[in-house]
Amino acid sequence: MISATFAYVRPGSVDEAVSALADAGEDAKVLAGGQSLTPLLRLRLAYPDALVDVGRIDELREIRDEGDAVRIGAMATHHQVLRDPLVNEHLPLIAQATATVADPAVRHRGTFGGSLAHADPAGDLPAVALALDAVLVARSVRGEREIPAADFFVDWMTSALEPDELLTAIRVPKLGPGWGSHYWKFHRTAQAWAIVGVACAVRRERGAIEDARVALTNMGPRPVRARAVERFIEGRSVSEDAFRSAGAHAAEGTEPPGDLHGSPEYRTHLAKVLTTRALTAAAAV
Repeated sequence: MISATFAYVRPGSVDEAVSALADAGEDAKVLAGGQSLTPLLRLRLAYPDALVDVGRIDELREIRDEGDAVRIGAMATHHQVLRDPLVNEHLPLIAQATATVADPAVRHRGTFGGSLAHADPAGDLPAVALALDAVLVARSVRGEREIPAADFFVDWMTSALEPDELLTAIRVPKLGPGWGSHYWKFHRTAQAWAIVGVACAVRRERGAIEDARVALTNMGPRPVRARAVERFIEGRSVSEDAFRSAGAHAAEGTEPPGDLHGSPEYRTHLAKVLTTRALTAAAAV
């Protein structure tokens, strides 16, 4: 199909981009890598009055060290993130999850910020951002604001971004010594969305789990933090039995969808199994 008619703006700076969004009003869309938005436009599931293309804004692609955090520009591609030394050293969970996103062609075009702003609960990176307590930085003509990942994902494909706001960067606290992480994803084919995914980071100390962060992909209308798992496992000695018992709590507080790929009951089972596996892998530091 052919998309509906829209105005097209290609700004050269962040200031120009936020001004364009302010001028366009509520019916504007930001075009980043286009891997999510373009299909929606072609199917007329999205029909904005204006499209603001931020592909020329190089400052949005920078990945830099900010001391206790890594700042990832919203326009950094998955390919760039996957190979960045700062990400691999301090945030291996992001690299692990990014390696599972679609295929190389998509990873060369799709962007880190675009995946988060799209807010698809079946996407891999929203759960990772949630597990890592990331902070998303948004800019508008009114100024800049920081949105914790816990507040950013509002509902199915709905984020906390205002219509005139541009996601410019994501600040992710570094994982220090003693931390291990793993992203475990179950999908039918290599390029498919996750039926269920688990983003897990744990910190071991003296043979016990001192801190745990677990978030789930595609277990509700937005990514879900598995607080019951975290509460259960923290303070316990590292063991297969402990991880299996913690995994049994994975689906608590979730709303798993039912579709052609699996029933809610099937997803509940997967969440428990994959959480157990992710905890086991993450703790093997």
